[in-house]
Amino acid sequence: MNEQAQFELKKLLNGRFSTSVSTRANYARGEDTYEPILSKAVVFPETNEEVSKILKLCNEHKIPVVPFGTGTSLEGNVVGNDNGITICLEKMNKILSVNVEDFDCRVQACVTKEQLNDYLREDGVFFPIDPGANAAIGGMASTSASGTMAVKYGTMKTTISGLTVVLPNGDIINTGGRTKKTSAGYNLTNLFIGSEGTLGIITEVHLRLSPIPESMMSAVCHFQTLEDAVHTAQQIIQYGVPIARIEMLNKDQMGISINYSKLTDVEELPTLFFEFHGSETSNKENIKIVEEISKDNNGSAFKWAKDLEERNKIWKARWDVYYSVKALINNGRVYSTDVCVPISKITECVNFAEDQAKKFGVRAPMVGHLGDGNFHVILPFDPKKKEMYEKIRSFNDTLIRK
Repeated sequence: MNEQAQFELKKLLNGRFSTSVSTRANYARGEDTYEPILSKAVVFPETNEEVSKILKLCNEHKIPVVPFGTGTSLEGNVVGNDNGITICLEKMNKILSVNVEDFDCRVQACVTKEQLNDYLREDGVFFPIDPGANAAIGGMASTSASGTMAVKYGTMKTTISGLTVVLPNGDIINTGGRTKKTSAGYNLTNLFIGSEGTLGIITEVHLRLSPIPESMMSAVCHFQTLEDAVHTAQQIIQYGVPIARIEMLNKDQMGISINYSKLTDVEELPTLFFEFHGSETSNKENIKIVEEISKDNNGSAFKWAKDLEERNKIWKARWDVYYSVKALINNGRVYSTDVCVPISKITECVNFAEDQAKKFGVRAPMVGHLGDGNFHVILPFDPKKKEMYEKIRSFNDTLIRK
């Protein structure tokens, strides 16, 4: 970055421009396993117009840019560029409008999912996409996030109706709109969803919302084999049972979660966790159906809960996955694979992953969003041991090629 560009950025941002090592280090990567790369500077715009001016200036001076939100990425999306700048959108965190009657809202890019749902709670609506981390909405759009409730509510692609995007030359465009149906031209919204900042920087997102269900209930069931657990999830979906979440933990991950969270009411076996959204009557009926399907697949210790405290106890093992695996090694880190396959192929791929883990000599705790065919192998490693990391990378490459 030349001195003229640096001078212009400082003048534009009035103190929201930093070249300090500590600031650049804080925004050099997300929660991923890649080595941090410090950009030449970090800038903190507050408006679409400021983002526009930054990109126009960087485009003119041929300066690479990296958009940054809350830094929850596990896959290297926000690693810095040592010849460029990081554009941190954390100050663009305003909820711009909520239309309860139309079940939609518009937010700036760095509004987080928890911030939005806290704001919406009294209106009886919520934003249902839950990738696990308290991610920024703009980052979720840029990476086409999914999550634990995709089986009922879909993904970011089905939830976003419009975007405000700043293009590399500084132009500001709006895509989509508030209507559910449109056939006016190209679907530019879906072009930018999942583009990870390569086509432009998403600064505002228009979201479809869902009504908060009358009743929420949770259930858990253990299985003797992972295959039985996966077959259960497949049959629940094939039979059309309305369900909000179907999450799977393999035996190894259950043991890790039990030890980490001091759990006493679950077993170290392949396990499915369920959540039901609807009326109390319909939830109880659907729980009964799921219990019968589970028992037909050798499920055991099936139990369900209605009140919040008991539901949280059921889900404790699932929600602690990342931190429980990270705690296995002092100062350890976690490498998370990310594989999504057609539901009919889940059993084959999950078994393949466990077999390959043994072959490569790596520990393979596993969590799956079985409602949409997505599963992660959560691999702990010591960053000081290069050989261990290389094994994990090779294991991941094998999964991807499969």
